[in-house]
Amino acid sequence: MNNRLLSIAALGLAASAMAPAAQAAEIKNIVIVHGALADGSGWRKTADIPEKDGFNVTVVQEPITSLADDVAATNRALDLQNGPSLLVGHSYGGMVITEAGNRPDVAGLVYVAAFQPDKGESLISLASSKPAGSMNIRETKDGQYLYLDPATFAADFAGDLPKDEANFLAKSQVFASKAAFTAKVGDPAWKAKKSWAVVATNDRSINPELELDMAKRAGSDVTEIKASHAVFASQPEKVAAVIEKAAKDVGK
Repeated sequence: MNNRLLSIAALGLAASAMAPAAQAAEIKNIVIVHGALADGSGWRKTADIPEKDGFNVTVVQEPITSLADDVAATNRALDLQNGPSLLVGHSYGGMVITEAGNRPDVAGLVYVAAFQPDKGESLISLASSKPAGSMNIRETKDGQYLYLDPATFAADFAGDLPKDEANFLAKSQVFASKAAFTAKVGDPAWKAKKSWAVVATNDRSINPELELDMAKRAGSDVTEIKASHAVFASQPEKVAAVIEKAAKDVGK
């Protein structure tokens, strides 16, 4: 009888020892949320790199009609994944992943030249705390949406991209609703999950000091890259390297 009890106890200890390894599932899904004043097409070069390395990459085309709508669009993309995912957000996309990242199937967060809000903060409140370079933001005729003047898009958003690429980004930009920019986030996912941050040191859309301050506040693993706000398009290899490292590290 004693031998049987010892055997059962030994099996229990072995199962306990194996539990952490079972919980640390390998991350093969990367879900990217683009920012405002751009769409997901600019992520093509960055997305192709982890795809070739065996990851499954999905780019969410959120409408930017409201923060709730964009979180819902991201949730629909996450629902399609098989297994846990790494969420990546650029610019306004950082607001979205901070909310959507609370899902249990999100393993970690990567902020790329992105807003990284705390509870109760909005994009407007963060952006106004440390103004960046001048941006020629205009309103649509109905007064409900904002866009970046295509004539100054390259200088304000993508100063380190070839002219034709910057022009394409300008022409394919997604107009952002004012409601999305003023929405306040709830409990931030980065408080409970690992996060990484790419700081674009030549960013004219978000103050690089603000990017760094938000990342430090969140305890994110920070990588600084000399690039414009369109760092995802101008430095795809470096951004992809951060994303792949995050996917590997969070899966350990």
